[in-house]
Amino acid sequence: MARILGVGVATLDIISEVDSYPPEDSEVRALSRRVVRGGNVTNSLVVLSQLGHTSAWAGICVDNSDGRYVLDTLRASGVDVTFAVSEANGVMPVSCVTVNRSNGSRTIIHYRDLREYRYSEFAAIEPEQFDWIHFEGRNVEDALRMLKHTRKAAPHARCSVEIEKPRDGIESLFNEADVLLFSRAYANALGITDANRFLDVISAEVQGKLLVCSQGELGAVAQNVQGARFSSPAFPPLSLVDTLGAGDTLNAGIIDGLARGQDLPDVLIAACRLAGRKCGQTGFEGLSDL
Repeated sequence: MARILGVGVATLDIISEVDSYPPEDSEVRALSRRVVRGGNVTNSLVVLSQLGHTSAWAGICVDNSDGRYVLDTLRASGVDVTFAVSEANGVMPVSCVTVNRSNGSRTIIHYRDLREYRYSEFAAIEPEQFDWIHFEGRNVEDALRMLKHTRKAAPHARCSVEIEKPRDGIESLFNEADVLLFSRAYANALGITDANRFLDVISAEVQGKLLVCSQGELGAVAQNVQGARFSSPAFPPLSLVDTLGAGDTLNAGIIDGLARGQDLPDVLIAACRLAGRKCGQTGFEGLSDL
């Protein structure tokens, strides 16, 4: 199994489940409410730990009860938090999530008052101890330095970058990664609704990279470094419960399969199956047991 480091944000998620999404200026009663640890990279690491990999998180936490809760839950899920940096000031990023029980959709309002993880903190880690380093595509200038540092210090390590949304200069990360994991939201923000068309555009600009574009309920499309294209349908559960973190689970499935040396078509199908399982349950625990 692989030794995997994830670099990105951890959040505190306040999740309310409702019968149907409320209209503006209305009042509804929540069917349930829970507070959990969230964040794209940390969600992926929790899944990767379940799948048997050695997972570690590098990011910023706050030295208060919320931050300690986040670290404790990561440890409980088998994620090493040795490389987390605790801040005395600020508050943990908070996502207020409304889950629509009728269709499993989620709406997120995110609040952030915490600095980003810096290159200087990443540089204190010895990247050569890892087989794979996965980055959130954010804090672009520092992330670019992290990727270049990894290339020099640990040329054996594969690097993946999640491209979730447009950010100033984010395209500068593309040529430094081995694997680019694009969200449907990113493609749509560029005015492209078809995943194959999106990969046509990206592959014309970036060569020699493994590209994946998720399509939500339509599955995902991937292209290998030689330019061969593969697709997988989605595998929806019998009952759609919660889509929160489905994309993070898909990313974990992609990293898992590639780290095991599996063929891309098989990797893509297995990752879509895993994401479908996630949509049929609340939270991430037990995904590898289904």
